[in-house]
Amino acid sequence: MTDHGMAQHENPMVGGAPMYASKDIIDNAMQSKDHTTLVAAVKAAGLVETLKGPGPFTVFAPTNAAFDKLPAGTVDKLLQPSMKADLTKVLTYHVVAGKVDSMALAAKIKAGGGKAMLKTVQGENLTASMQGQSIVLTDAKGGMAKVTTADVMQSNGVIHVVDTVLMP
Repeated sequence: MTDHGMAQHENPMVGGAPMYASKDIIDNAMQSKDHTTLVAAVKAAGLVETLKGPGPFTVFAPTNAAFDKLPAGTVDKLLQPSMKADLTKVLTYHVVAGKVDSMALAAKIKAGGGKAMLKTVQGENLTASMQGQSIVLTDAKGGMAKVTTADVMQSNGVIHVVDTVLMP
């Protein structure tokens, strides 16, 4: 037992910045040097107010390096005002209603015989599974993202950092 007691969850650093459980998803994400593309995309899609809302939300947050894996020009194209609907689909595909921490996710995967279907805010499913000790998400197109930092608690949910952008 730590000095803080068992209930105290110490958030990991993300993008070189401390993450505060007392702050919302947007306020924390804006501090991470690894999530500047995600923050720009959320702003372009008009989702800031939603993700500052009460939630709770579970966000699978792609890093800048994850966005860099996309074909050249994809991010610039998605950030154009004419592409707002497509950008919103991609971003809301990374959000699940409710606060699902890694233990709850692992329990769902186990209960599902190795797979758990997660209904996204966008409306389609992500498939969660385990690869060794890592939680992996598979998107509708078969792309896979590994959770690299789990359980970053927020005042309105939880963020899990992922290494790949998921596509609906």
